[in-house]
Amino acid sequence: MIQTQNKTEITFEDFKLEVLEDYKIAVISRECSLLGRREVLTGKAKFGIFGDGKEVPQLALAKAFQNGDFRSGYYRDQTFMMAIGELSILQFFAGLYGHTDIAFDTMSAGRQMGGHFTTHSLDENGKWKNLTQQKNSSADISPTAGQMPRLLGLAQASKIYRNVAGLESNMNFSNKGNEVAWGTIGNASTSEGLFFETINAAGVLQVPMVMSVWDDEYGISVHARHQTTKENISEILKGFQRDDKNNGYEILRVKGWDYPALVATYEKAGAIAREEHVPVLIHVSELTQPQGHSTSGSHERYKNAERLEWEAKFDCLAQMRIWLLDNDLATAEELDNLENDCKKEVMEGKKAAWNAFVSPMKEEQQELVALLKSIANSSANKSSIEKLATDLAAIKEPIRKEIFTTARKALRLIVTEDSKGQLATWITNYFTKIQPKFSSHLYSQSAHNVLNAKEVLPTFDDNAEDVDARVVLRDNFDAIFAKYPEALVFGEDAGNIGDVNQGLEGMQEKYGELRVADVGIREATILGQGIGMAMRGLRPIAEIQYLDYLLYAIQIMSDDLATLQYRTHGHQKAPLIIRTRGHRLEGIWHAGSPMGMIINAIRGIHVLVPRNMTKAAGFYNTLLETDEPALVVECLNGYRLKEKMPNNLGAFKTPIGVVETIKTGKDITIVSYGSTLRIVEQAAKELLEIGIDVEIIDAQSLLPFDINKDVVKSLAKTNRLLVVDEDVPGGASAYLLQQILEVQNGYDYLDSKPQTLTSKEHRPAYGTDGDYLSKPSIEDVYEKVYAIMHEAKPNEFPTMY
Repeated sequence: MIQTQNKTEITFEDFKLEVLEDYKIAVISRECSLLGRREVLTGKAKFGIFGDGKEVPQLALAKAFQNGDFRSGYYRDQTFMMAIGELSILQFFAGLYGHTDIAFDTMSAGRQMGGHFTTHSLDENGKWKNLTQQKNSSADISPTAGQMPRLLGLAQASKIYRNVAGLESNMNFSNKGNEVAWGTIGNASTSEGLFFETINAAGVLQVPMVMSVWDDEYGISVHARHQTTKENISEILKGFQRDDKNNGYEILRVKGWDYPALVATYEKAGAIAREEHVPVLIHVSELTQPQGHSTSGSHERYKNAERLEWEAKFDCLAQMRIWLLDNDLATAEELDNLENDCKKEVMEGKKAAWNAFVSPMKEEQQELVALLKSIANSSANKSSIEKLATDLAAIKEPIRKEIFTTARKALRLIVTEDSKGQLATWITNYFTKIQPKFSSHLYSQSAHNVLNAKEVLPTFDDNAEDVDARVVLRDNFDAIFAKYPEALVFGEDAGNIGDVNQGLEGMQEKYGELRVADVGIREATILGQGIGMAMRGLRPIAEIQYLDYLLYAIQIMSDDLATLQYRTHGHQKAPLIIRTRGHRLEGIWHAGSPMGMIINAIRGIHVLVPRNMTKAAGFYNTLLETDEPALVVECLNGYRLKEKMPNNLGAFKTPIGVVETIKTGKDITIVSYGSTLRIVEQAAKELLEIGIDVEIIDAQSLLPFDINKDVVKSLAKTNRLLVVDEDVPGGASAYLLQQILEVQNGYDYLDSKPQTLTSKEHRPAYGTDGDYLSKPSIEDVYEKVYAIMHEAKPNEFPTMY
């Protein structure tokens, strides 16, 4: 007899049915891999990467996986998804073909390659489902080990739900912290720094995480001897093994072809993690990869005959079949029949998926062919248009690129004819219908998106005190933590000392070490903690101590967080707030403002650049009422400047995507953000003394920028534009120019060439003089504006140099 999740004991017949059903799932998964490869090689799909050779351990993982649990894995886990009932044959092939209908490719609606799996955490309106009543998979990404940081946060959420008071009402997200986060990774990818960083962090935090390493001895074509010290990941991690005196991991080892041992191992691992909140590492060795790494090549090129012979013998399906026969659980004939039935089922599912994929495009093809034939009858280019129609009709299985190309080429031929309008309208309507299938949901489309948040101004008592700006921030965080029990903050020095600039002073003492937490020096997994916890209904604020250190985490932000809503077609979200500080400090490593790099890498995350701490506090208040991720860059040299203390802390909200005119003027518009605005304001005062009246606009947020198009309204008055920032030439200033001149059509209102004033190409040099000669100064702004005005009015403003 064996134990299962829902029964303490089952009969032999029940056991037999259960293991045969497992074998059937494994065979179906293998057939999908084999047929999937053929679909790629015959051109029906673009690329294939499959889970063959990993089927049996994934069956064991699925048995231990319970409702409410989360997976954070990689692109070999198709058998697991099938075993938990979240991946059908049709869905498997729909993903392989890139079907843009979410009803068919439920993983990404054609936005990712096959093998990238997810479940739906949100309903069609973007509202949370009850995650405790379903088995959950966080959306996969391809970058190796990129799933690891998120896994840490998914596991930590259970610890928060179990131990933080005030979250009892969050029943849709957790059952008293009883959930386990299950990770999977290939053995070669354990060489990545993200793997080791996450393993260490999980051991420190003691979270319910079970990490499976699928070990088939290779990373693409490179053997484990080039990947891992001692060629054995569990051997080199055995120092993490917990003992009577020290916390750590439970480390388990099991052969990937041994079905009963795998079931027992995963049952044990799940119980330890779930009950004790201890992380577990399962090293699953002696696995195979029968088709090689992917459809890009053959593994026969790098595996010798002896290895290939061993793989044939110890293929986990072959070994499971032997086990079934040896234990009289099935006859050879019964297994032959089962395998043949599975092949037929997979073939039928593949055909259904292909028909569903091509049918809409065939209808669109026929519609355009009919239109072109109609247009050709009255066209001077009849023969050319008829040829386009005939060629399109001859394509047996058209794709939309071919349909679009044909229509647009035909339009060129009738651009001077009366029928142009009919075809142009068809193309426009077709584009409007089709293009969003490939672009929607980069940002939230729910009622809680940031653009729906309304501004609430800070209010002040008549005798409002002037305080250090960091006190405004601190007291606003106090109001946030009191208002939102699901809110928490963590980062280097964020806890005990209240962050390096005292913006969290006293918060840990008041709200506890789990809600206001110190963490180690590990930026990537700080981001991962935030992503995972946000995916489970918490409202984390992940603090990166300085803006320059964001580079450690930019890959996680770009590949995972920024794309999450997009790659799940709006069915998962992680409204994480990333808090950092930057600008104007003196020195290479703490004064950088790499905003161009950031805004171009993390489209999908809002980038907010408040000029003072009241504005920053307002952004935090706004974000906590929305469902989108954002980066807030506080001004590093602004914490000790004086600001008035608002009396509506936690309630005032800075609007996102809205600029603010902080000085009106008539001669030139200057757009800037962050600390640089103080430089601009002082230069404007000095310019006013000689009769140059500057209008100053604070961008406030870069993503999105100026949704109301207020800058172009300013240009209609001043007719001149200067963009000032601390990024390198062509960085964020180039982005702002593109937004103003191209998106807002600001060029129409200019009488002078639009210009930028930025830092030098190098990082800022050390010291006050280094800052002065590396970044825009008051004098730089003054002289730049003066030179623009000299060109416009040379007699009134004679050349300075």
